[in-house]
Amino acid sequence: MKALEEKILKEGQVRPGHILKVDSFLNHQMDIEFINEIGKEFLRLFGDRPITKILTVEASGIGIACITAQYFKVPVVFAKKAQSLNLDGSLYTTKVQSYTHNRVYDVILSKKFLTADDHVLVIDDFLANGCAVNGLLDIIDEAGATLEGVGIVIEKGFQDGGRELRARGVDLKSLAIIKSMTDHSIEFEKQEEEPYEI
Repeated sequence: MKALEEKILKEGQVRPGHILKVDSFLNHQMDIEFINEIGKEFLRLFGDRPITKILTVEASGIGIACITAQYFKVPVVFAKKAQSLNLDGSLYTTKVQSYTHNRVYDVILSKKFLTADDHVLVIDDFLANGCAVNGLLDIIDEAGATLEGVGIVIEKGFQDGGRELRARGVDLKSLAIIKSMTDHSIEFEKQEEEPYEI
């Protein structure tokens, strides 16, 4: 998605440890008009699938998933990173390691919100090593639901997550794939783009 690459180059900041900060428009302050375009692009990529739920993990993926869901006209379900008093009944649980926080989380999802009848699109803001997505795929498998695809806003193509997911046969579509990143430059992988229709 050319507009996304341009926005990353204009507003993104590279930090030590291959951290890309895009908090001015994506995962702290959110540019809703721009994220609407991201939602439309995910519809173009996955709109032919019989999707019944969009699944993400808190917190940064929630806003993107919600805006995307309005185009698919389906609910968003998100896995929580902490047990809370208002979670009751049977739960799916898995462990997810956060690349940016360097921490392992227990993520939890109520079984009443994901069943074997569901066709699921996973949406998230970043893909690096693939830990968050793999955790969500574990939950989908445990539920007996059908994975229809994984939509990622920004993939760090120089890390292993995307390659490993594609090698497993996951239909993974990333709107911007970073080929390399230094303190002074970001290079993107070339991708084919087509116009979308709503």
